[in-house]
Amino acid sequence: MTELVSRLNAPRLRSAKEVPSRARGADAALRGRAGRPVPVLPPGLPGVIALVADKLVEVEEDCGRHLRSEFAAIDELGSYIAEGGGKRVRPILLLLSAQLCGYHGDRDVMFASVFEFIHTATLVHDDVIDEAKMRRGRGSLNSRWGNGLTVLLGDYLYIKSMNMALAADDLAIIKILANITLKMIEGELIADRRRSDLGMSEREHLEIVRRKTAFLFSGCGRVAGVLAGASPEKVEALADYGMNLGMAFQIVDDLLDFTADETVLGKPVASDLREGKLTLPLIYLLERADREQRAVVQTVLEERDFKTVSRETIVQMLQAAGTLERTRELALSYARRASEALDPFDPCPARDALQVLPDFVVFRDH
Repeated sequence: MTELVSRLNAPRLRSAKEVPSRARGADAALRGRAGRPVPVLPPGLPGVIALVADKLVEVEEDCGRHLRSEFAAIDELGSYIAEGGGKRVRPILLLLSAQLCGYHGDRDVMFASVFEFIHTATLVHDDVIDEAKMRRGRGSLNSRWGNGLTVLLGDYLYIKSMNMALAADDLAIIKILANITLKMIEGELIADRRRSDLGMSEREHLEIVRRKTAFLFSGCGRVAGVLAGASPEKVEALADYGMNLGMAFQIVDDLLDFTADETVLGKPVASDLREGKLTLPLIYLLERADREQRAVVQTVLEERDFKTVSRETIVQMLQAAGTLERTRELALSYARRASEALDPFDPCPARDALQVLPDFVVFRDH
């Protein structure tokens, strides 16, 4: 922790307004050459998307095609997922990384779709485990179709992603994907065993984050480098970039669970605590909490709701203890590490865009 926070003395990350014009692009650049608009534009990311606009459209079309099925149940749930949108940060990361390495084929689109499918499968399973009612401002799959069908769909998406990847006939990349999936499942198992555990440490939580979230981001960079035939040094640099970006992404998610507007976040504030998840703001609070504060947190964990203790009370405790700011500082340190990982690459629009991506991750509002 000390090493990471010490990096905060470095110059602050550039804001979105400071992105070079070649990375920002014009609004017109956000349309593919065929005139098709890029769907579900993530707020704050237009310049980044402009560089991979056409390919991102192809990813959306590829995902939509693979979510369709001759079986009515799969087709119905697949359509519901497709309509839910998302930030598409992982596909954007892979596409930009491939462009940075000089890749000119079309397999980057296919693998970007594969990563989005793996990510979607984890969300589907997470909602079942967490008994979540909302996802991206709509009813979760499990709340609408039940746990049984939702679990099966998550399994289907995992297998579908591997089936899509097998079409490339690249054993090295298949091994990467298999390893990532194992790490993610291990992270979920560890997290479930530590649910409602007031003794969770920062180190233990960050290891869960690394497995559940950051390994997938890292894989986007690694696969892009391998696909482009980049040098081992550059492949590792992209994997390191993705790992640190993924850490920052999830830590900000931990923060937003307490600070975001509920209508923007798409789910109730402080959902993690109600689901028994102790994230960094609370872990930092409990490090110095007195008996009364610990009892307040324990009450929410036992009730799995904010009946006796309100959400506002929890947020006020975090604000007073300064743990929200401490969490953001750690996210910033990982974001800086991500930017530094790009040092082996020569300046170019794709590198500029990847330098901007950590800004979006840290300063987003949902």
